[in-house]
Amino acid sequence: MKAITLKSFGGPDSFELCDVPKPVPHTGQVLVRVHATSINPLDYQVRRGDYPDLVPLPAITGHDVSGVVEAVGPGVTAFSPGDEVWYTPQIFDGQGSYAEYHVAAEAIVGKKPPSLSHLEAASLTLVGGTAWEALVVRAALRVGETILIHGGAGGVGHVAIQLAKAIGAKVFTTVRESSADFARGLGADGVIDYEKEDYVEAVMRATGGRGVDVVFDTVGGHTLSRSPDALAQLGRVVTIVDIAQPQNLVQAWGKNASYHFVFTRQHRGKLDELSALIARGQLRPHLGAVYSLADIPLAHARLEAPNNGIQGKLAIAVVPPAE
Repeated sequence: MKAITLKSFGGPDSFELCDVPKPVPHTGQVLVRVHATSINPLDYQVRRGDYPDLVPLPAITGHDVSGVVEAVGPGVTAFSPGDEVWYTPQIFDGQGSYAEYHVAAEAIVGKKPPSLSHLEAASLTLVGGTAWEALVVRAALRVGETILIHGGAGGVGHVAIQLAKAIGAKVFTTVRESSADFARGLGADGVIDYEKEDYVEAVMRATGGRGVDVVFDTVGGHTLSRSPDALAQLGRVVTIVDIAQPQNLVQAWGKNASYHFVFTRQHRGKLDELSALIARGQLRPHLGAVYSLADIPLAHARLEAPNNGIQGKLAIAVVPPAE
C-alpha cells in the first residue's frame, strides 16, 4: 500500500511517499480502507520532533480516519466488511492514518454519520473529540452559561463554537477580521477581532463586568495567565495547548478558577455523541481546502505557516472522491 512515511524529524520535506506492507487485523481489530484523513497542529508537532521519545522512526503518522471496513479480526462484533467508519487512531500507539489502510481497535471506531462525506468525517474525528472532551467532560459547560473560545475559526475552534451553541451557551470568540463573518455563521454571539481589540476588555464590557464562565484556549501564548481577567467567579479555563513557558496564575486565585489541561482520549462514545449532533443539524465541519495523499507535505507547510488564513480544516483525500 501507499503511505506517507516520516523518515526524520524536521520540516515538511521529512515525509516520503513509500510502498509499505498492508496491515493485518488481529483479535479485536478492524482493517479499514482509508478514504480520507486530515491535518492537525498535532501532526506538525509530531513531524518536527516535539515528542521524539513517543514516535520511533520511520513512522506513519496522522490522527484522523474515515473509510470502509475491509476485514475484521477475531472477536469483532460491532463491524462487518463494507461498514463506513470514522475514528481517531490511538495517538503514539501504532501506525497513523497517512496511508491507504489502517488497523484499529474495535473500541475506538464509530459508524460514520451518513450525512457526512468521508472528507468531512475525517476532518472532524480528532477536533470533534477534543472539543467534546474540553467543553462537555472537563469544563462541564451548561445551558445559559457564557464561554470565550480563542481561535474560533480554526479546526478545534470552529467545532467548539457549534458545540457550545448546541449545549445552550452564549459564545464569544476571538478571530481575525477576515474570519468574523465565518464565526458568526457558526453561531458565535460575540466576535472579537484580537488584532484590534483587547479580548479581556471586550468580554468584560459585553458581560457587564461579570466575565465568562468558561475560557477555552486553542492558541496558547499568554492565554493561561490572562484568562482569569476575563473569568467570572468559579470560572473554568480549559486548554489544549502544551505551553512550555512558565505563566503566573495568581489572578486565578481571586476568581476561584479551575484549570483543565486536555489531551484527547479515544473511544466510540464521543463519536456517537457527535453523530447525534450532526443528525440534528447542530454540527458540521468546514473544509478549508483538500489535498491528495502525496501532497501531505504541502498541507503541513500551509497549516504551520503563520497567519495561514485557514477556516476550518485541511482534509486529505486518500481515495479520490470520484473513485
